[in-house]
Amino acid sequence: MSRDFLQSTSRLCSGGRLFPLVVGSLLLLHLFSFAHQRNGQSGETRLSAIQSTQFHILEKVEEENIQLPQPRKRSARAAKRKPKRPATFIDEFLDESSQLRNVFFPDQRTAVDPRKDYGNDTYYYHPGKIWLDTEGNPIQAHGGGILYNARTKMYYWYGEYKDGPTYHAHKKGAARVDVIGVSCYSSKDLWTWKNEGIVLAAEEKNEIHDLYKSNVLERPKVIYNDKTSKYVMWMHIDDSNYTKASVGVAISELPTGPFRYLYSKQPHGYDSRDMTLFKDEDGVAYLIYSSEHNKDLHISSLNEEYTDVTQSMRKILIGQHREAPTLFKHQGTYYMITSGCTSWSPNEALAHASESIMGPWETIGNPCMGGNKIFRLTTFFAQGTFVVPLSGLPGLFIFMADRWNPADLKDSRYVWLPLTVGRPLDRRPQNNFGIPLWSRLSIYWHKKWRLPYR
Repeated sequence: MSRDFLQSTSRLCSGGRLFPLVVGSLLLLHLFSFAHQRNGQSGETRLSAIQSTQFHILEKVEEENIQLPQPRKRSARAAKRKPKRPATFIDEFLDESSQLRNVFFPDQRTAVDPRKDYGNDTYYYHPGKIWLDTEGNPIQAHGGGILYNARTKMYYWYGEYKDGPTYHAHKKGAARVDVIGVSCYSSKDLWTWKNEGIVLAAEEKNEIHDLYKSNVLERPKVIYNDKTSKYVMWMHIDDSNYTKASVGVAISELPTGPFRYLYSKQPHGYDSRDMTLFKDEDGVAYLIYSSEHNKDLHISSLNEEYTDVTQSMRKILIGQHREAPTLFKHQGTYYMITSGCTSWSPNEALAHASESIMGPWETIGNPCMGGNKIFRLTTFFAQGTFVVPLSGLPGLFIFMADRWNPADLKDSRYVWLPLTVGRPLDRRPQNNFGIPLWSRLSIYWHKKWRLPYR
């Protein structure tokens, strides 16, 4: 409160008799404002302390104790004729008749249903359990990604709609489901998802179309172009023999579609399989894809419309045979998580870091923590597909992964887990004289967990 303001107020008060009243009122108002501000700051401090405590809970290492079942009895003659190697956890995971089946794929009775009131257990994620939408149907959004609309504060989850029979195109072919299309689900809280329908549908009759039902459509990702006001979808497009190895592009005026398919191509003349998109803070977008028969990863910037690649391309992780890339940024550093190439069989995830999106990229170790050794070596029996930044929670992300069920792909499950950035590395980078330049990525196993602001 300035002296000039008080003097001008006193002149307005006749005879100065109202001056003490005015000054007293203004002082009370000032004190109230100060107290309100202090209370607000105190409230923010308490909220920060609560979040810090809950962060600590999420970072607690949770163990998982599962045992291999006893081997099935065989006759002495059969055992002598062909000795059987001991079964592994991965064998049990892939065996639809395994006694551990319900551990990896819990049945319908344990489904997470957002229509129910779970009391204190509401908003908990249960990795591996069936997850229902607001209509009570299992969510079908595999190999997907999340788009966040900051204006409407709405999340959109796009993925492969696989609600069809699983079959093999030929004897040695991979398990597959006919293309149905790309699904979209919307949510305000990342837990309750409304089915917005198929936003890019398969082609039922035109056999030469990229989206013909017997072809392959995988890993759709959507980003928003601020200049064109268009939603742009990229996806892996292939034929039933996985020889086309291309990317496809579609656009829409609305996040809920319908998307209009544009074309497919092999970027820069190279084969492209597992892929993802990343939009940087400056609005430049990038395509990251497995190439040269999954031997390398390639990164290319997109044009201003996000509908094609530019001439700028860099090969990274050369000869490392990594796929399923998912990329995000934290405090100026780019991080990426990749999977090994073992088809539907789960394998070890690796984290990578770089000061520039075009590289060089450094491998900084397996980010998985908790569970047990086999959980960590199989990415919790899942494969990464996307990392979701959480607004207002710096350093905390959601790691999205698919637990594929090759015996029945429509029953594949979602493994969402907390990912934090900030612990020391457990593996020294190769090219910086042993001095770690980056923080460790940590993905923590939990049978159930929820976000700190719940």
